[in-house]
Amino acid sequence: MDVVIEESRVAGRAAYVTVGGLLLASMLVAQVASGLQPAPVRLTSVVVLLLSACAIAFAAADHGAARAAGAFGAAAGAGYVAEWVGVRTGVPFGEYAYTGVLWPAPGGVPVIVALAWGGMGLAAYAVASRVARSFWGVAVTGAFALTAWDLFLDPQMLRLGLWDWVADGPYRGVPVSNFVGWLVVSFLVMALIGRVLRRDAAGNGTGLVLLYTVMAVMETIGFAAVFDPPDLVVAVSGGVAMGLFTVLAWTRSTRSGVTRRADDDSLAPEESSGSDGGSSRSADTVSPDTLGFSPDGAPIPADGPFPDPPPPLPDEPRPFPDGRHLWRK
Repeated sequence: MDVVIEESRVAGRAAYVTVGGLLLASMLVAQVASGLQPAPVRLTSVVVLLLSACAIAFAAADHGAARAAGAFGAAAGAGYVAEWVGVRTGVPFGEYAYTGVLWPAPGGVPVIVALAWGGMGLAAYAVASRVARSFWGVAVTGAFALTAWDLFLDPQMLRLGLWDWVADGPYRGVPVSNFVGWLVVSFLVMALIGRVLRRDAAGNGTGLVLLYTVMAVMETIGFAAVFDPPDLVVAVSGGVAMGLFTVLAWTRSTRSGVTRRADDDSLAPEESSGSDGGSSRSADTVSPDTLGFSPDGAPIPADGPFPDPPPPLPDEPRPFPDGRHLWRK
């Protein structure tokens, strides 16, 4: 029964990986098409929908469908609440407003924006999980990894006329308060995802890290050579920021794999050699006339003599109610 369950689990994970790969390829096609057509805003929602579905599929391969959906929902919900508060109070991003191009927008916040928080939140969390180890370390690292994406996102969305800032900022019209707000909300998103997923993945997050990598590469190429006009400042700023986390994620993953293989190789000779020092012995080192080995490594013949039994444990004190002790005989 256990074998059947494990085979079913492996098959399910492979199916999620396949679906995630197909969605990622579809997203790439949509991104290329949006960059080449004169009205790219028409495909913006399509790209985000494919991004979100891809992230959920890859997360399901690692954590199971229920936890993947829960983590995505928590991240998207936190993002929606932050945006809902933001458009009304200016906290935590600064004063801005959506233009009505994106819909539906219940409460004045486009649903597609909340989905973007969820999809890229999962991808940034996977990247951070490879870079950091502790819960709070992952939350902080993931907050910066997700905010790095906004170095691309905000300038691009301003170009498309999807939202407007009340007061222009120094980074392509984006105020500094926006990035401070992104760090705060992204930290909350990472903490929520971490609570849901609990870092007990059966996989290693490769699909989500690949999604983050693809977004970094495509956005860099878009601002450097595809968008009209190109913007090398955004291409370099976002490319360096997201590229740093991308390189760290892939490098840490490779080093971890090498370390694990080295550890396994260092144990292999001891386990197979049958040498002393407490190492395990294979079955062919025990002859038919031998019962086994004593704690000091000497063989125990089947016809004796047998090693002396261990000494008895010392007497234990038995307490009286008044605190005195009587030694147990």
